[in-house]
Amino acid sequence: MTVRPPIQPMQDTARDKSRGIGWSMQAQSELSEEDFSSWRRLLEDRTGIHLVPQQKAFLQSQLTIRTRELGNITFDQYFHSLHEGLAGVVEWSTLIDRLVIKETSFFRHQPSFDFVRNYVNQRIADGQLADSFDVWSVGCATGEEPYTLAMIVNECFEASALDNYWGVTGMDISMPAQTFARQGIYSKRKLDMVPPHMRERYFSDYDQLRTQISAEMRERVCFTNGNVIELKKMPMVKMDIISCNNMLIYFRRWRRRKILNCLAERLKKGGVLIIGLGEIVDWEHPLLEPVADDSVQAYVCVR
Repeated sequence: MTVRPPIQPMQDTARDKSRGIGWSMQAQSELSEEDFSSWRRLLEDRTGIHLVPQQKAFLQSQLTIRTRELGNITFDQYFHSLHEGLAGVVEWSTLIDRLVIKETSFFRHQPSFDFVRNYVNQRIADGQLADSFDVWSVGCATGEEPYTLAMIVNECFEASALDNYWGVTGMDISMPAQTFARQGIYSKRKLDMVPPHMRERYFSDYDQLRTQISAEMRERVCFTNGNVIELKKMPMVKMDIISCNNMLIYFRRWRRRKILNCLAERLKKGGVLIIGLGEIVDWEHPLLEPVADDSVQAYVCVR
């Protein structure tokens, strides 16, 4: 690959002309095996995400769409533009938003959220709450999971008439996803799994097709940009609940263990780490004990 000058963002009018009537009918450029290897290394070095050979077609299609949007530049030009200063950082964020799968929903895995509700209620009943109760949703995508966690915690605290501080932090590598999440506006179809009383309490119509989560919950949830392969660089803030659902599948096994080890160190004593069922089967940590529940994969910090 030869170095090219950085690609300048196109004006909307130029982009429209580049698309033209037959824009979507143009043949895709072919991504060679050598170039696919270069893109795989770049993605894994920067995000930890590991693409398998079967995902070459997906990567090629996404690169084709983006390079056409930028004026039918070559894959080679685009690759090098991602290394060029601030413009490259901004464009990398755009590309990552296209490549990272953001399939999520409210109450996506009901057993996990039932576990959270029972856990919070038990901590309340045992008088084990500190001045603050802190929840972290890692790889939160467009915000459905952290808002779900917030609704559950709020229900538990209200039922017990507690006024302890609590809050939920959602972290994701995609900045556009975080912007979307902060607005809290979703298609009404996203509420299919939300219990009716929660729909009425925490959502209101935004327009005919969309709904918005309440200001009360938006104030309890904050969103931050973060890369899970750089957890060591982040402040050591202890959490009561860390949820890392359906994210580890994108990483190699050794990196999954490394991520989980970092998360384990950020749990308060008695705190829980929840991951997707089967995302890792041979991991242990001296601070944690697995929860005896076949419906969830969770670990309690015992020391």
